[in-house]
Amino acid sequence: MYRTNVYLKIVMAILILSIAACTGNIPVMASKAEMIGKIRPGMPAIDPDTAIYELPVNDGVSYQDVVDSLKSLSEGLNFVNPANFPIGDHIKSRGIDPQGIKEVRSFCNLSMGTEIILDHPEFLVFAPCRIAIYEKPDVHNKLKLFIAMDRPTFDLKSIKNPTERAKKSAQELETILLEIMDRARKGDF
Repeated sequence: MYRTNVYLKIVMAILILSIAACTGNIPVMASKAEMIGKIRPGMPAIDPDTAIYELPVNDGVSYQDVVDSLKSLSEGLNFVNPANFPIGDHIKSRGIDPQGIKEVRSFCNLSMGTEIILDHPEFLVFAPCRIAIYEKPDVHNKLKLFIAMDRPTFDLKSIKNPTERAKKSAQELETILLEIMDRARKGDF
């Protein structure tokens, strides 16, 4: 009986020490949190394990409202919109129903992204930043308008040993794009 109690105490001590040793991994999680953009109150949390950040467009806000809002907000923050890809129109021209709006708009702000590109020229494969506007069925199988983006901080994970300057630039860029998306889904200008 005495040996059993001693044995159980030893096993418990080993388990407790093992669990305590695992807490050394917490800084890795903290640094992962630092590598994402900052969201505004009321926005869904960012999933750090996916490049896509998606927001439903508010009811009553039209596709044109979103487009006009994106244009106004991005220009006001020194972004250029060098290209738009009306993917839905191209699908339709091939005789296929695109099942609602499908388009991608690109945005660039070199005063924010230059650090990333100077430190890691290979990051150009992710440039310019893209925001998609599309419709997909909601829970009632009715088409609902969404806006989504490819997160720069997630893309930066593809770069080996990114510099601190590049990390900070990607986070700043992502934060601004998240703000633009949040305001655009509401039709703000």
